[in-house]
Amino acid sequence: MHNILVHDEHGHDSDGADVFGFWLYIMTDCVLFGTLFVAFLSLTYPLMAGPSLKDYIDLSQVLAETFFLLTSNLTFFIAILYLNKNKIFSAQLWLAITFLLGVGFVYLEIHEFVHMAHEGFRWNVSGHISAFFTLVGTHGLHVSFGLLWILTMIIQLPFIKTSQIRTRRMTYLGLFWNFLDIVWIFLFTIVYLTGAI
Repeated sequence: MHNILVHDEHGHDSDGADVFGFWLYIMTDCVLFGTLFVAFLSLTYPLMAGPSLKDYIDLSQVLAETFFLLTSNLTFFIAILYLNKNKIFSAQLWLAITFLLGVGFVYLEIHEFVHMAHEGFRWNVSGHISAFFTLVGTHGLHVSFGLLWILTMIIQLPFIKTSQIRTRRMTYLGLFWNFLDIVWIFLFTIVYLTGAI
């Protein structure tokens, strides 16, 4: 009986540490992106050296990127609904759709970077352009890590027998994916829409 109580207390402590560690990570990411936004905005001024961002923005492509990322949030939510009904295969299917939408987003972002660089809008031309590539590229890198996490969950789901563990892991992944969507909304508004004007 004593061993069971010790095991339960240890499990509860472990859950608490997981939650604290996850939120600590999210807060450090908030600080990271906040710093990158400040750097971008401070290096963006009317008399800046080098080419202007508005001459290289293709808003139709940025809207397509936005569609892919925001739709992936919806498909992830559907995956969680199926997981709550204990329909593992359906949850995996919707996670796979989420993964494909995320891959589409990353592909479009890389295509955008390559096109901009080809047109002369390269990271080494000015501080403003360097800040743009660093900010948007850091978000894209986070999305890429999120895709690896989604792929891992697709593989792991049938093998996790405890529904509590499945739910906790999917919740953390969902919060991370939602966080990336929120960051992208700020990017879309502050960087792309403001830059286009």
